Amino acid sequence: MSLNQKFDEYYKTKLVRPGNGCCPACGGPIAWRMILEGLDKNTVLYGGAPCASCNMSTINLPQFGLHFSSVGDGAAGIAAAFKVKGREDITVLCSSGDGGVGDISFGKVSACAERNDNIILLCLDNEAYMNTGGQKSGLTPYGAWTTTTPEGKKTKKKMIPMILAQHRIPYLATMSIAYPQDTINKVRKAKGIKGFKYLHLVMPCPTGWRFQESKTVEVSRLMVNSWTWPLYEVENGVLKITMKPKQIPVDDYLKLQGRFRNLAKQEIAEIQSFVDEERNRLVEVEGKNIWI
Repeated sequence: MSLNQKFDEYYKTKLVRPGNGCCPACGGPIAWRMILEGLDKNTVLYGGAPCASCNMSTINLPQFGLHFSSVGDGAAGIAAAFKVKGREDITVLCSSGDGGVGDISFGKVSACAERNDNIILLCLDNEAYMNTGGQKSGLTPYGAWTTTTPEGKKTKKKMIPMILAQHRIPYLATMSIAYPQDTINKVRKAKGIKGFKYLHLVMPCPTGWRFQESKTVEVSRLMVNSWTWPLYEVENGVLKITMKPKQIPVDDYLKLQGRFRNLAKQEIAEIQSFVDEERNRLVEVEGKNIWI
């Protein structure tokens, strides 16, 4: 069998075809391959307009999409229609970026969570409005350079997973492309749960984060290993940390990225303090019900 024939056979069994329109080394196509491993053909995608939507034309699933401002509500309508038809065996996955989920459409996201709509909502978070020029979003981290925060963002990243946890949804999880099996397992778990499920994956952006294109997975791994982006899940209110790496200094993660190039030592120390505080909080509540 030739190499081309092997590729043809491979893609016959997969939900994604080769190629995409994303920037070189974008975390989006990597993320989608993992996410689709956790799904099956009984899936409908509904999307907003994150950068990673440039990859969606290669996905072998039915797709619908509107505008940034329609995150969640369109998917909820599709799920409701399937319910009327008695087809609750079909997974409806809604995806959007950090701007769509955390800013522009958060009211609609919150409404879906409050109603417990039977959808999976996926946030592909590259920590800025990358497809419109790299402006800051509510999920841009403290200290990061963007085109609208040239001296570094002065406020912290919104903790959208924890905000949605307090909607008492049945399942949510944070994910990273650096840990494929953890990501695939969480998608599969979400698929098997009825009601509103939230998955949040930070998607490195070499263009906006200003790092070498060969470093996408390394930056993702350092983000987790420094506990800047901890991996956990909350199922029926109970929090479980799914990856517990030995903590490395946050500067090991920051120094690879041009968006943090102008940070002073005091600011790096402040970020380390933020990270340590959040890590200690997660460790303290692990195994406990965090609904309040």
